[in-house]
Amino acid sequence: MNPAVIASVETMLEKWKGREGEEMEVFEEFRLLTAEVISRTAFGSNYLEGKKIFEMLTRLSILVINNYYKTKIPGIRHAPPSYIFVFFYSMIWKTADEIESEKLAKGIHDRVMEMVKRREKNVSVGESDNFGNDFLGLLINAYRDSDEKNRFSVEDLVDECKTFYFAGQETTNSLLSWTVLVLAIHTEWQEKTRREVFEAFGDRNPNSEGISKLKVVRKSAISKSFTSILYFQLRIRMNMVINETLRLYSPVSAVIRKIGKEAQLGRLVLPANMEVMIPIMALHHDPQSWGDDVHLFKPERFAQGIASATKYNSAAFIPFSMGPRSCVGMSFATTETKIALSMILQRYAFTLSPAYVHAPFPIMTLQPQHGIQVMLHPL
Repeated sequence: MNPAVIASVETMLEKWKGREGEEMEVFEEFRLLTAEVISRTAFGSNYLEGKKIFEMLTRLSILVINNYYKTKIPGIRHAPPSYIFVFFYSMIWKTADEIESEKLAKGIHDRVMEMVKRREKNVSVGESDNFGNDFLGLLINAYRDSDEKNRFSVEDLVDECKTFYFAGQETTNSLLSWTVLVLAIHTEWQEKTRREVFEAFGDRNPNSEGISKLKVVRKSAISKSFTSILYFQLRIRMNMVINETLRLYSPVSAVIRKIGKEAQLGRLVLPANMEVMIPIMALHHDPQSWGDDVHLFKPERFAQGIASATKYNSAAFIPFSMGPRSCVGMSFATTETKIALSMILQRYAFTLSPAYVHAPFPIMTLQPQHGIQVMLHPL
């Protein structure tokens, strides 16, 4: 998927040309970028069709957020007749938001299935010998599985598309935006990370091998050939920056898990089927785990890895949850962030704009309420 990510970042950076020295609102820029990336990787050559699906998903999410705390059932035990009328009216007539939500859900379903049928037709008439190796192709294979036990239903296929598309875009947009913010504030770490990028790639676009080797190198022996350098200790700068950003500004502020069977947690006995909210943001800002400097940006916490970053154990750092229910998109999100950040650092230095107002707030993910404004300075 890396070539698709690189192509999308190149498109974004091409639009940035001529805007050097100007203020740039990067949260919106990265929203468009991550939508393009997820469209290409999920739907391949149909990524423009995927963008239309994403627009409908975005609108649907706004309706969900706006109506999350609303209920159609008013308190009617002692309600006057007018309230009872409102109750029955709401049960018979749908609100404008409900009507729009149903149209959006049907529109998403129909567009996904149009692409599925198109690929099935291409295979049946011999224009293609498979359904594709992108995400949609993998889902169609599961949808057409000969084993009924493993076969996806239509609803499974559409829902997986929606989840991959929305969750993959929202979380990466959040992570990339907050990472640029902390580097715009802490320019010394921006320069350290930039040096690391140039050591790994020079002025070339990132590649898979280089992405995995972004590091600080302590050279214990040097010969004429760079490839024969012996690495005594590896400390990954970009990973340190990304992990510290995930700690301070975790895209997902909490997760909810259901207890499968009765379990004991300290002195508490948790009954089966009870739902427990795990407050990721609270864990990441707990001074008992991280120390009195918990609110400071200190990537060096992760110099020896995640396990050594806290006073207790790595369970205090769970930006992608943990265990068998951890986020399957973790590598996708962090790799996309590394590629985009590397390509930006190769071309620009950036500082925080005086117009920036710090106001993080959680909707689906942790977002900057007023955007993130930075000043671009060409290298």
